[in-house]
Amino acid sequence: MACTTILVGKNASYDGSTMVARNDDSGSGHFTAKKFVVVQPEEHPAVYRSVISHVEVPLPGHALRMTAMPNAVEGEGIWAAAGVNAAHVGMTATETITSNPRVLGADPLVVYQPAKGERPEVPGGIGEEDIVCLVLPYIRTAREGVVRLGELLRTYGTYEMNGIAFQDVNEIWWLETIGGHHWMARRVPDDSYVVMPNQLGIDSFDFADACGAQENYMCSDDLKAFVDKHHLDLSLDGSFNPRDAFGSHDDADHVYNTPRAWFMLRHLNPNTWVWEGPDADYTPHSDDLPWCMVPERKITPEDVKYLLSSHYQGTPYDPYAAYGDPKSKGAYRTIGINRNSFMALTQMRPDLPEEFRTVEWIAYASNAFNTMVPFYANVDTTPAYLACTTGEVSTESFYWVSRMIAAMADAAYGKSIFHIERYEEGVLSATRALLNAYDEKQAQEADPARRAALRTEANEAIARELKARAADTLNKVLFELSCNMKNAFSRSDA
Repeated sequence: MACTTILVGKNASYDGSTMVARNDDSGSGHFTAKKFVVVQPEEHPAVYRSVISHVEVPLPGHALRMTAMPNAVEGEGIWAAAGVNAAHVGMTATETITSNPRVLGADPLVVYQPAKGERPEVPGGIGEEDIVCLVLPYIRTAREGVVRLGELLRTYGTYEMNGIAFQDVNEIWWLETIGGHHWMARRVPDDSYVVMPNQLGIDSFDFADACGAQENYMCSDDLKAFVDKHHLDLSLDGSFNPRDAFGSHDDADHVYNTPRAWFMLRHLNPNTWVWEGPDADYTPHSDDLPWCMVPERKITPEDVKYLLSSHYQGTPYDPYAAYGDPKSKGAYRTIGINRNSFMALTQMRPDLPEEFRTVEWIAYASNAFNTMVPFYANVDTTPAYLACTTGEVSTESFYWVSRMIAAMADAAYGKSIFHIERYEEGVLSATRALLNAYDEKQAQEADPARRAALRTEANEAIARELKARAADTLNKVLFELSCNMKNAFSRSDA
């Protein structure tokens, strides 16, 4: 899937949290309805079977409860996408990334082959459909997530190139698959953030650490031998660059991928480099944009949401801009695209007790016109307004209300955008106030059962506040769009 990911190390965030966020985007030409649910341990099978690749994977048992963002309509598998387990480990999967023929020829993707004549079917590897369900219920640290997924890739392979983030309160790891069976992972520096469009991103790698102490790097046992055997190292000075070795440098990247990274880096580090003009250090077409950077100031959840909602505001490429050369507008694929299915931002707050430390900020539909909402992750149920999504359009579903608001506001952008701005600020302010109040209530409550009940109560209160404000905004953007109808006429009945 087309997605955009942001990872924020604990010393780069405003409150010491690790933060992992990803837009999950539908493929071109369709929209994937999503829901926010809790998956209980008994719901995990003994043997997992992939719908797409037909691969069967025995599961280790003793699964942990987890939250998830699965597809709301059955048929193509679970696609759990993002969540947090009962051990307070978060995961988002996957960011579809790119490769090149040298890698894919050396380690081909493991693609499902249907039965044909007397030839039986050949299962494929694991993919985005499967990865969260296969890993998240069985890990207790971010590092364990890397190790478990690495072993699954070695055993079963994959049919696609993917990037996956693992997170606990102390650290974040980013894993990228390489061909059918190989992989590498890098720990996000605590003082840095990472931006990822749909490209292989890691731009430096320490094989000595990966094959030794594994303080900041891990990889397939044979990755170095694989690189050497197939002459994948393209460096002239001996400094191995995985992006050059394993990634792509296609013309399409300069329309679809690098502009997104450029905008995010430019926003968080406006003065570190020159981003525009004839003397720019980096442009939307730069293939050497840094994988991670130390920000110029600490990063908040609102910063992350702004970036994942971007349509190149303040640049000539904004499709909604009333200024600039019309030929530049819409030149690049936006981050806040019409096909955003959801955004999930997992925040692990180190200054709070473990049981109510983790918050998942959830948004549905096009990020340019929606709002995100915080929910406690350590719960047994999620509010129906976010969990009840089906294939049927309904104002009782936050997913569908968000889709309607986005489509209407886009069609009457000039008159509706201030409603969207007030909606987002109002929801963020009101729900942050509720979160703060329930943090305090739990801190003062000695009984664990009562604290658990308070988290569920808080999530329901947040959902009620959200539902009222979303309905009000839907009413306002519907009015603006209705006034713009082509059969409008200024004279009233006499």
